[in-house]
Amino acid sequence: MSSPLRRLCQTTRRRPRPRPRTLATAALVAVVAGLLAAPAQAAPTPAAEPSGLQMALSDLVDLPGGPPGAIAVVRRGDRTETFRAGVAEVGSHRTPQIDDSMRLASVSKAFGGVAALVLVDHGLLGLDDTIGQRLPSLPAAWDCVTLRELLNHTSGLPDYASSPRFQNEFAADPHRVFDSRHLLDYVADRPLLFDPGSAYHYSNSDNIAVALMTEAVTGRRYEDLLRTDVFAPLGLDRTSLPQGSRLPRPYLHGYVVDPPARPTDVSTAFGMSGLWAAGGMVSTPRDLNRFIAADAGGELLSPATHAQQFTFVEGRSQPSGPGRNEAGLAIFRYTTPCGVFYGHTGNVQGYTQFAAATADGSRSVTLSLSEQLSDSSAAPLVSRFRSAEEQLVCRAMKN
Repeated sequence: MSSPLRRLCQTTRRRPRPRPRTLATAALVAVVAGLLAAPAQAAPTPAAEPSGLQMALSDLVDLPGGPPGAIAVVRRGDRTETFRAGVAEVGSHRTPQIDDSMRLASVSKAFGGVAALVLVDHGLLGLDDTIGQRLPSLPAAWDCVTLRELLNHTSGLPDYASSPRFQNEFAADPHRVFDSRHLLDYVADRPLLFDPGSAYHYSNSDNIAVALMTEAVTGRRYEDLLRTDVFAPLGLDRTSLPQGSRLPRPYLHGYVVDPPARPTDVSTAFGMSGLWAAGGMVSTPRDLNRFIAADAGGELLSPATHAQQFTFVEGRSQPSGPGRNEAGLAIFRYTTPCGVFYGHTGNVQGYTQFAAATADGSRSVTLSLSEQLSDSSAAPLVSRFRSAEEQLVCRAMKN
């Protein structure tokens, strides 16, 4: 690396480089590489009148190749509205529900970010703590990467989800149980993509490293930290980080849609161990809306740490959120014509998610689709998805 500080950091410890494990997803290129991002909530009330948001959802679902189902939740203070289009399961008449389980994809990263920042508040982690200090078993070439750079995707870590060996292993057995704590072994033989802090590059590896840091300083499993430090304080009793492929019932079924063929149900087609902290979480629209309001509002953090979380650089979530996108610490800022919201997006095979809220957490929105959409999806689908996101934000800002 170019600077003396970086060279000094690299020479502060001496140890052999770990040998890469036997590594390895045609199926997970779409699954992982595309991951991949207050008071108790009042009972939801359905929208009483047609709206631009309802029309946008219906247009998206009705489009050839569109998702079989969509559900949007808008909270303004103590009022919650739920908008639905399509069905929760192809072949049924059941509409998507606010308590349906679903895969969060890269929105999982926002939960892990809060867990890490809670530890910052407790003095167990520092935003300038490095991989070399906290995770000495990882490659020496990564030593100088800080927690801050991991959280805002400026670390330069190569993305394990793009490793051909990982992808091949996953494609061979989508239900394979990966060792989640060793996912970074798939890219352990690779250098950083750039000098840490010098560029933005969305990488699923960042969030694996964040989770490993939380475990290293607490001696506790990441899943347990999420439960005690995030889920329990917010009352998220339908949110979890599983290893397997099952979804709690009832659930919003996820599909691969390729007309004229009938949509293929992929809800339980693959396990979560290969996604883990980068995108393996399961939740519901109700829980997700509650979480994102608390995340954006800094409910679990001190004002000082929340201010650090809201330090932004140029960078887009995947898939892109509405308006101008900027990257903070495991949260994105979306500047739209109707207002500024903070949150995360995510996509994984069968699901697309958007969750955001105002800076005080008083207005929050979620949009969940039962199909994976990305910025490279068919133009009509992307256009309708963007329209739905924008209508959602505007609905939330309505007095």
